[in-house]
Amino acid sequence: MFRKRGPKMTDDQRKPTPDTTAPTEADTRARTVSEDGLDVPDTETDNMAEDAETAFPGMDGLDEGMLGQVQEMMAKLERADELEKENADLKGRLARLATDFDSYRRRTQEDVHAAQGQGVSKAAEALMPVYDDMDRAVTMGTADPAKLIPGMQAVQGKILGVFAGLGLEATGKEGEAFDPQWHEALQVVPGDEDDVIVQVYQLGFRMGDRLVRPARVVVSRKG
Repeated sequence: MFRKRGPKMTDDQRKPTPDTTAPTEADTRARTVSEDGLDVPDTETDNMAEDAETAFPGMDGLDEGMLGQVQEMMAKLERADELEKENADLKGRLARLATDFDSYRRRTQEDVHAAQGQGVSKAAEALMPVYDDMDRAVTMGTADPAKLIPGMQAVQGKILGVFAGLGLEATGKEGEAFDPQWHEALQVVPGDEDDVIVQVYQLGFRMGDRLVRPARVVVSRKG
């Protein structure tokens, strides 16, 4: 019997296949240099820092800027807390001042009302004797009318004395110089002098530099 032959091999197929697992000359040199204790540069590791700097330029400046912004924000937050505390303190002080002022105003009003009541009571007490004199003058005038006028004049003088005791001063008497600050001219008539009171319709009163009631008078004018 004859065996069947396969396809004819070419010259390339006849050549031996190189062993890829065998170490190459370059690998042998690298291992030999490493074993001898020489510094073999790690190309990938050494280039990482350079690659980072190339990929992210200005990182150091950016970090410093961000740190400054964070510090600035923290300072503003601390200042905001301080201002909030100051605001709360001012509100508390304002509330206390408002309470104190309200109490002061209430006490002042009470004092004013008390003073007014005392003033009215004092004035009424001073006028009571005047009423008594007037009552007697009217009683005497009823029996003898001629005695009425002297009695009323006495009462009038007593009233002026009471006013003087209260600090009131009469103004606007006949012969007095006319002063528009204290007097009100109802009429002007010819006379020997200018601005002289020749007749009094209503007596005026003043208390120091304050006008209580103006005197209503007639004033003379020359010519």
